[in-house]
Amino acid sequence: MENILIVSEKSWNKELVSYLQSTMPQYAFYLISQKEDFTVERIGSISPVKIFIPHWSYIIPSAIFERYECIVFHMTDLPYGRGGSPLQNLIVRGLTATKLPAIRVEVGLDTGPVYLKMDLSLSGTAEEIFVRVNKLVGKMIVEIIQNNLQPVPQEGDPVVFKRRKPEQSDMSGLEKLEEIFDYIRMLDADGYPHAYIEKGEFRYEFTRASIKADGSIVADVKITKK
Repeated sequence: MENILIVSEKSWNKELVSYLQSTMPQYAFYLISQKEDFTVERIGSISPVKIFIPHWSYIIPSAIFERYECIVFHMTDLPYGRGGSPLQNLIVRGLTATKLPAIRVEVGLDTGPVYLKMDLSLSGTAEEIFVRVNKLVGKMIVEIIQNNLQPVPQEGDPVVFKRRKPEQSDMSGLEKLEEIFDYIRMLDADGYPHAYIEKGEFRYEFTRASIKADGSIVADVKITKK
């Protein structure tokens, strides 16, 4: 039996392993979710034929991707949108849909060849989008393995995104309700700096936003002292 390794720091990817194991019982699937476990030694003990990395915030060492076939998933229609914070960078640019490509890891940032792409809606909160991505990733992994897909080089002129910083979650400079709504929803996921406004000694963080028929926004707010 061949082994497949899934590497993800996010809780919503835990169900992915169960789905893959039930869909392809001829393989054994393993999960690594902690940075300290993603080592050459640990991977060597599993000896995977492929490593799929749905969500990982850390640099993947060359000692790993040069030895194993590592496949990551990026939320832009590459080569458009290479780089950090793809979801937030797409939404602030006004996009409502994108592609989810599976690419082989190489030295360059998101420059690797592409196995396949699937359509992805950008509606809903960040967490809802990531759950949607999780389902697509499962389908893509199955297709890559069952059809033995081989990656092909990216085509087109690259556009590079910069990783967003926590202070960019500040909404005080926004002028349109639509922008405020997008800021709240695109940062509404576990582990992300929520959209906020600061006034005096207080910080107001917003989640669970919805737009009403009259165009107004209703959201939950958490108020803390700075």
